Amino acid sequence: MALFLSTYVNKVDRKGRVSVPARFRETLLGQSFSGIVVYRSLKLPAIECCGFDRIAQLSARLDQLNEYSEERDALSSVMADSQELAFDGEGRILLPQPFCAHAGIAENAAFVGLGATFQIWEPEGFARHQEEMRERARQRGMTLPPLAAALPSPREAPR
Repeated sequence: MALFLSTYVNKVDRKGRVSVPARFRETLLGQSFSGIVVYRSLKLPAIECCGFDRIAQLSARLDQLNEYSEERDALSSVMADSQELAFDGEGRILLPQPFCAHAGIAENAAFVGLGATFQIWEPEGFARHQEEMRERARQRGMTLPPLAAALPSPREAPR
């Protein structure tokens, strides 16, 4: 499984181009599109990013919702907002201005690995958000659920 890990801060040039971290580009090798798919986060001042294969999975999940439901209509707005950004010869993308405005990105962009996806943030905004999330997790004692493989199957469960 492809994973996006770590945080990288890269300079945005005057034309709005920014280099996607080499590790992130390596993770996307072999995908059906040589670039990334981006859309404005529905919840955060950030740009959501993934490979084309991941956006295809998202589309399939949207198709599981009732065709004319309010939930599907609202969440499908992600598809209308999505843009395919191809890598240039130097591994850069051109960030759309409305997306930069949404995330407050001007001179620098923080590429934030989230496992199967990543986000692009204004670096100081991300630092604040990360501290808030770490504090929330600490205060609430949040933990990850155990791996499904580690749980006994219903047949093996003690009686």
